[in-house]
Amino acid sequence: MPRIRIIEHENADKELKEVYDKVIQKRGKLAEIYKIHSLNPPSLLDHMNLYLTIMFAKSPLSRAQREMIAVVVSEANKCVYCQQHHGEALNYFWKDQERVKLLQEDYTQVDLSPKDKLLCDLGYTMTLFPASVEVGVIINQLKELETTDREILDVTLVIAYFNFVNRLVLGLNVETEEEIGGYKYD
Repeated sequence: MPRIRIIEHENADKELKEVYDKVIQKRGKLAEIYKIHSLNPPSLLDHMNLYLTIMFAKSPLSRAQREMIAVVVSEANKCVYCQQHHGEALNYFWKDQERVKLLQEDYTQVDLSPKDKLLCDLGYTMTLFPASVEVGVIINQLKELETTDREILDVTLVIAYFNFVNRLVLGLNVETEEEIGGYKYD
């Protein structure tokens, strides 16, 4: 049970109902992470816009790479809610539930390209040790693989975003929906 009161769609006033309807239109359904903002509808809209920009807007990172990083960051933070949601999204792209499950358990055991492995290393390390020297080492290794500065910025945005969301979920005890799927992933 969430640690704060949430307002369900059917009980929303006009302003919140409009916001909820926008979320449903853009994402296909209303996730609990959005409902946790129900007492502050502008924060819900800002959150959704940030999410859509980081995860869906044009980027040199593929959608699958962004979802993969989301899973690794969420595992590092022990955020089951985001691991489940973004594991489901990643499986939409990978079409390999066992591989996704392994990524959730220990990304270092997954057969990934050298670049994807480094992106995961960066997600994990920046989450647990953001000021460590290792972050710079990993970024330099990515640059040696001709990773652009834009890609490094975008992966850092994904990492930062999921650290933000994981703290909302964990701090306010956001619960996972009974059915995870049904969202728009493209």
